[in-house]
Amino acid sequence: MSSAYIDASSTKLAASFSLAEAQKTLESESDAVRRRSSRRGLWMAVAVYASFAAPDQWLIPDVAPMTIAARFVVAALALLAFEALWLAKAKSVWLDMICAAALVIGYIGWLTPAIATRDASTMSYYMIFGAIFMMGANLFFSFQFRLSVITSGVVLFVFFVTIEEFFPSSASYKLAFGLFYVSCFLFTSFVNWRLNMERRDVLLNAAEARHQHWEASERGRSLLELSQTDYLTGIKNRRALDRRLDECWTAWRHERRDFSVFLIDVDFFKRFNDRYGHQEGDRCLMVIANALKAVVEPSGGMIGRYGGEEFIVVMPAESLEIAMCLAERIRMEIEFLAITHEERPDDRSIVTVSVGVALTRDQAGEKVERIVREADLALYNAKASGRNCIRSFDPLLPTPDDNSGKLTPLLAAAIDRKLVSLVYQPIFDVENDRVRAVEALMRLRMPDGAAVSPKVFIPVAERTGAILELGRWAIETACRDILMTDRMATVSVNVSPIQLRAPGFAASVADILEGCGISGSRLALEVTEGLDMDMQSEVVKCVADLRALGVEIWLDDFGSGFAGLSWLRAIEFHTVKVDRSFLHDCSNPRGLTMLQDMIALIRNRGNTILVEGVETAAQLSLLKELRIDRVQGFHLGMPVSAEFLNAA
Repeated sequence: MSSAYIDASSTKLAASFSLAEAQKTLESESDAVRRRSSRRGLWMAVAVYASFAAPDQWLIPDVAPMTIAARFVVAALALLAFEALWLAKAKSVWLDMICAAALVIGYIGWLTPAIATRDASTMSYYMIFGAIFMMGANLFFSFQFRLSVITSGVVLFVFFVTIEEFFPSSASYKLAFGLFYVSCFLFTSFVNWRLNMERRDVLLNAAEARHQHWEASERGRSLLELSQTDYLTGIKNRRALDRRLDECWTAWRHERRDFSVFLIDVDFFKRFNDRYGHQEGDRCLMVIANALKAVVEPSGGMIGRYGGEEFIVVMPAESLEIAMCLAERIRMEIEFLAITHEERPDDRSIVTVSVGVALTRDQAGEKVERIVREADLALYNAKASGRNCIRSFDPLLPTPDDNSGKLTPLLAAAIDRKLVSLVYQPIFDVENDRVRAVEALMRLRMPDGAAVSPKVFIPVAERTGAILELGRWAIETACRDILMTDRMATVSVNVSPIQLRAPGFAASVADILEGCGISGSRLALEVTEGLDMDMQSEVVKCVADLRALGVEIWLDDFGSGFAGLSWLRAIEFHTVKVDRSFLHDCSNPRGLTMLQDMIALIRNRGNTILVEGVETAAQLSLLKELRIDRVQGFHLGMPVSAEFLNAA
């Protein structure tokens, strides 16, 4: 699913919402209201109609017994007929017909005995009250315009017939009373027309507002689905899979419901991309994703893209044998696709996959990341065994060498031996092209001068706890290099989840700020999106303490992990950094739409937007068009030591 798909769906929904459909909807919804209004109006009209028995007695006493009897008979019949239809749950149109008939019959029923009076002069003037029947269509009821005109027109017609046939009088009398009746007819008809038009507009606006609310809700649900969907393959992304992992892990801990995790890697995919191009590589991944989905979902599992050419499956499994059976089906299904791959270094010429399988098992101090790590180790074993095979996790097998044994003592002494340093990459304000902030990046070198990638030494530092001392050193060094010398207005420093969970971290930051004599508002700490949600309460409290110091909290690598939306709700970030992968994927429409939707989401939250990874002038131009607040990347400035930075 993509935002283009959502926009198309929304356009289709909006196009289908026609005026006629809106009228049909509002008529259906207002029928019950009109029924109640008609009932209330008839009872009020009957009360007024019956109360005119007194003027009958005063003005035409000779025929009053008959007119009064006629009033009560007509009133009783009208109420009985109406209540019968009410109990039968008749639609409002039939109830309005009863009310209109009651008005006409009530007028004629009273007029017929009344014109027999001997006091013709009094009766000729008394007939002016017949206009009440004409106005009653709007005084007591909310008739449709056509029914109102017919009802009032019948009363007008009866008046002219009566005055002409039964009350011969002067031309001035006929003119005066005729004009009065005609004026009442025109006035009440106009009022009814205006009321119906206003009522129609109000109901249409209400129906349209309700539709827009529904459409916005649907779009929100679609965006939520989009946030959990891999933009390329259409299957779940890492965020959705991590959420499913948490759910399965909780069910296993509380109810002992076993589940398994598969990590699936496309063999020699980089060679495939190099030979056939990235477009063909993307098409290959989409075909594989659809094949995996067809195998996994009928078995109750969830398939998602874990990154690059790697897929992950989370599914219930009662035993390792069942899990391995499904893994073999997955391997065979991809092999049966027979996608040509002539650049493989082995003797095969088609695309295959390697699968690592891990099953829940009891282990002290375990977390959900453990089963993913075990699946990763099983995958490593499968790839080491020649690829195109499946392997389950074996705790007796050695783990791959990541040089952690060499790095552990090195990291412990890195500060004292001056093997660790900071470089600073400028952050540009797009509006004025000025550098107002820099990001501090940690660098490590071996004693022989060889550089060690942060992707290598940071995980080791986190596992061994060395990150606590290194992190404090980084914050203090950045404050002294940049803020105390006023080289820049703001410096941002990345913080590890280990630091945020460590007791006293906020207090140590306060000590650094006090020792350097600088304001906390000039320091920003970048929190990675992939933060462990199990520790959310501790982290949120630490973040609150840091904000109390004035320190800005930035959300780093938004969109690359699984907790971004949750953190946006839980923490008021000053700045949200969009992961570089979203900018680099803008070469295709789907990737551009994804970036636009992400920017809109952040902008609606009121956060400052920073996009990292700007490497070309075209990318910078695009971000200016999208009105991004800040940008960062090699195209704008390489990471350099503090002395090479210009003062802000």
